[in-house]
Amino acid sequence: PKTDIVFLKVHKSASSTVMNILFRFGEMHNLTFAFPRGGGFQLYYPYHFLARFVQGFSPQSPRRFNILCHHMRFLQPEVQKVVPSSAVYFSILRNPVQLMESSFVYYKGASAFSRVRSLGEFLLQPYRYYDPSRGDRHYARNLMTFDFGFNPDGDVSPERVQLMLRAIEASFDFLLISEYFDESMVLLKEMLCWDLDSVVSFPLNTRDSSTKSSLPDSVVEKLKAWNRLDWEIYTHFNRTFWARIERDIGGERMERELRALRERRAELARTCLQGTGSVAPKDIKDSSLRPLQHGGARILGYNLKQGLDGEMERTCRRLVTPELQYSSLLYKKQFPPQHP
Repeated sequence: PKTDIVFLKVHKSASSTVMNILFRFGEMHNLTFAFPRGGGFQLYYPYHFLARFVQGFSPQSPRRFNILCHHMRFLQPEVQKVVPSSAVYFSILRNPVQLMESSFVYYKGASAFSRVRSLGEFLLQPYRYYDPSRGDRHYARNLMTFDFGFNPDGDVSPERVQLMLRAIEASFDFLLISEYFDESMVLLKEMLCWDLDSVVSFPLNTRDSSTKSSLPDSVVEKLKAWNRLDWEIYTHFNRTFWARIERDIGGERMERELRALRERRAELARTCLQGTGSVAPKDIKDSSLRPLQHGGARILGYNLKQGLDGEMERTCRRLVTPELQYSSLLYKKQFPPQHP
């Protein structure tokens, strides 16, 4: 199994669920994480990543960490200073139309969104609300492009787009697609030589459907044009994703793997969870399992069954622990508080 991993956590793309998978694997195999200095949750995002943002890194005695997965803006030469050269690099993408709809609800306080009632209103006159010089502009345009380290207001000429796609291909071993999450997990398992239980998960940091809105076609087309760079990244890597699956796994085996993955998830849900799945924030009984609520989104969580035995309780709890709580827990384990 591969144990040296860089995961570029792209915003609003099921990346919290992937992070839970990496946290569990790292904890189980006693791997080290490249945590934000001081135990925060982001590596000084939205600045480009620097090695010195990592707790325990020093240029004098460069220490290598196994897993780098907290939010960052990608900058490969700096990333290479904190992970072994053998590290596998991957990320996850989401259709830019749904991504921006999600971003609009979640980052409603961002400067570009705070004065409009709807995405439709924003897209009628985007430059009335969107200021390219603002530090939070990326939440409102080409968010994936920004997270990969590029300029979200950059040139969209075919030559520039090709350069960007080639740069991403040169840095990353593979990219997952959040709309095909289960297929992505099968591919992840294949690429990292992991076992099934390592990639089984419950969806984390998902929104209550009451805060999701469907968009008229006219708005969809405007969103694609406004997020043109993201659209180019998504369509290109959506193609290569299926080509990779065809080449490395094949249709028949993929079907078998998907069945096994879904059966195992259903089995764990029956064992671990009260009820049939996720619940609204107000209905989560254990406050340590309550996810952070942000913007206008209502983030769902889970209730564990009572009376699970020790080992099973641990497994189940890890599956449903929200990102921030899990990150804090692993940070304290890796950097135990110094008692005077």
